[in-house]
Amino acid sequence: MEAKWLDLGPTTQIEAGMAATLPVIGGEEIAVFHTMRGEFYALVNKCPHRQGPLSQGIVHGDSVTCPLHNWRISLKSGQVLGDDEGCVPTIPLKIDCGRIYLLREAVVAPRPADGPAAEPQAA
Repeated sequence: MEAKWLDLGPTTQIEAGMAATLPVIGGEEIAVFHTMRGEFYALVNKCPHRQGPLSQGIVHGDSVTCPLHNWRISLKSGQVLGDDEGCVPTIPLKIDCGRIYLLREAVVAPRPADGPAAEPQAA
């Protein structure tokens, strides 16, 4: 039986104010953000405007600014802030004993009846 949560490793691997990415075979790349307040969030690594890599944006408070056109995205809800409109899917995340976990069913596509499931490439 597979675990409900995917272990991505220790929280110390992502410095405060930075992000790391998790490529997913057959799925959308995920960005995991570590805020200066010590909070962690996970979003699909794609701005809804021009698909800019949010992991390369500037993290400030609980939002990130897209590096391409300065759209600001809430890390909590994935909603675009300000006058722009759009939303980025969020991924349920938990911290346990200093390790980062993502909800497996939100990351890994359901396994087809006759084929392998999409799996993250690296932790």
